Amino acid sequence: MIKSFEEIYAKVAAMPKKRLVAAWAVDDHTIGAAAMAVQKGLVDATLVGNQEMIKKVCADEKIDMSIFRIVDIDDETKAVAKAVELINAGEGDILMKGLCSTDKYMRAILNKEKGLLPPKAVLSHVTVVSASTYPKLLVVGDVAVIPAPDFNQKVAITNYVIKVAHSLGIEKPKVAILAATEQMLQGMPACVEAAMIAKMADRGQIKGAHVDGPLALDVAIDKESAEIKKLSGAVAGDADGIVFPNIESGNVFFKTVTKLANGELAAMVMGAKVPCVLTSRGDSTKSKLNSIALAALSA
Repeated sequence: MIKSFEEIYAKVAAMPKKRLVAAWAVDDHTIGAAAMAVQKGLVDATLVGNQEMIKKVCADEKIDMSIFRIVDIDDETKAVAKAVELINAGEGDILMKGLCSTDKYMRAILNKEKGLLPPKAVLSHVTVVSASTYPKLLVVGDVAVIPAPDFNQKVAITNYVIKVAHSLGIEKPKVAILAATEQMLQGMPACVEAAMIAKMADRGQIKGAHVDGPLALDVAIDKESAEIKKLSGAVAGDADGIVFPNIESGNVFFKTVTKLANGELAAMVMGAKVPCVLTSRGDSTKSKLNSIALAALSA
């Protein structure tokens, strides 16, 4: 069972090398993370973007530009489209968002004719969080793509969380379907849907995990809270994964962990033909490196 991002680096470095294609990779965080990933032996990297901008960043950051393949495109939108085209042409295993806006990045992935979305697939954002106050990595979703997931989307998110947990070496992950309370309140849709998903797992419709819900955050990750509230079961107090009821709760959670509790993260979009690294333009170089490593592990 992998418990840190450093352990992910070690595992990926021992695997056959994946190929990263970074869209509009013209900023220091993206280029720096790609350079570190190449130097650690995690990936080979192609940067799609303005070559002069890339050259300046490499000079400023003292990065050897020759470690990259450069595809010189001056326009942000065209650069993102070209990056997706390279993936479709079999020239990459992982797509990465650079300085481009999330809407342009997602639009290119979702393009019906030239994008990366298989028929009937659900795109969802999965984040792996490392917090000093929790003894293991925590896989969570969705914090960035689906604003108000319906029931079927929550099932898809649950399965993506399970899949990522499996890639971390967790044979049967413990997944909490979150609500504001662990009480079964029929007037709260999050509670009702959480209970339905948990029952689906009990009956084998969702496989490969212990799934419980509704669970409030405290009883999902804190054993003392679970004991005080007399909650039992495999998941209570020891979750490996969390499925949030909506994007607001998930987004606030992961930003609180990283900005107030000095946590680290890795993030990617699942459901496309390849893992798609999706971090905020304001995220650190380390977060982007973590995300490359996670995507390489999952590719």
